[in-house]
Amino acid sequence: MMTTTVPVSALKRRPSAPDGEGSVQVHLDPSLQIGTAKVFAVYGKGGIGKSTTSSNLSVAFSKLGKRVLQIGCDPKHDSTFTLTKRLVPTVIDALETVDFHPEELRLEDFVYEGYNGVMCVEAGGPPAGTGCGGYVVGQTVKLLKEHHLLEETDVVIFDVLGDVVCGGFAAPLQHAQRALIVAANDFDSIFAMNRIVAAIQAKSKNYAVRLGGVIANRSADTDQIARFNDRVGMQTLAHFPDLDVIRRSRLKKSTLFEMEPSPELEAVQNEYLRLAATLWAGTEPLVPEALKDREIFDLLGFD
Repeated sequence: MMTTTVPVSALKRRPSAPDGEGSVQVHLDPSLQIGTAKVFAVYGKGGIGKSTTSSNLSVAFSKLGKRVLQIGCDPKHDSTFTLTKRLVPTVIDALETVDFHPEELRLEDFVYEGYNGVMCVEAGGPPAGTGCGGYVVGQTVKLLKEHHLLEETDVVIFDVLGDVVCGGFAAPLQHAQRALIVAANDFDSIFAMNRIVAAIQAKSKNYAVRLGGVIANRSADTDQIARFNDRVGMQTLAHFPDLDVIRRSRLKKSTLFEMEPSPELEAVQNEYLRLAATLWAGTEPLVPEALKDREIFDLLGFD
């Protein structure tokens, strides 16, 4: 099976470390600004429900009359699965078909319309061990700008791979105004959240991105998240309990707004609509202080 590697020459690397001590970051072309859209980057521990959260938040924005674009930044390219009802080809797939000559691509080669008009893009990723996710994000934004799609968009949501906080997968932070962290009320996801907080704070020194807060997911309670928030200076923006209807929506390739009505489902839908309205109105930028790893154990790891 033939694989295609991304040439190292395609990456621009900074010789110094403006994004954090010891950092070697992928530096995206500063001319690739998204424009007037409100841009959110969704992070969190792997498997915590970022794609489910992102897709339903996209639909909530669309229900508010906004033109929405969701960009999945994960090689498994399933961020928009419930919106499009299938695994759509990625930007990397599309580029491979034209031997990495992006000028030969059409918009319909990599942008797909999902539920309620949400536009969907899966950036994908280079073959394992051969390239950088930051390059893929940069190429995706470049293609979207060249095809003028971003000029017609009100909201852009980047759904970012797992809890990877390397330079490449921090690349969406160079475009976002607000970063959102999805976390459950448990030690592992809060530990990951703390590291993501540190990464976002490093990026905020040189880019407009600021932390918006945490979305509590798959949790009956939020006491541990609240303890962390109080310590570092974070806030909870929304809370979604661990309901079976949320699990079943993924199995049915559906967003929560397409599932059979029930009182508990209506409550979740309303929470998504409330979250979208809050984010659209604008949230105050947070400036939390990430904890040292030992401090997280002392705060949450022991009785």
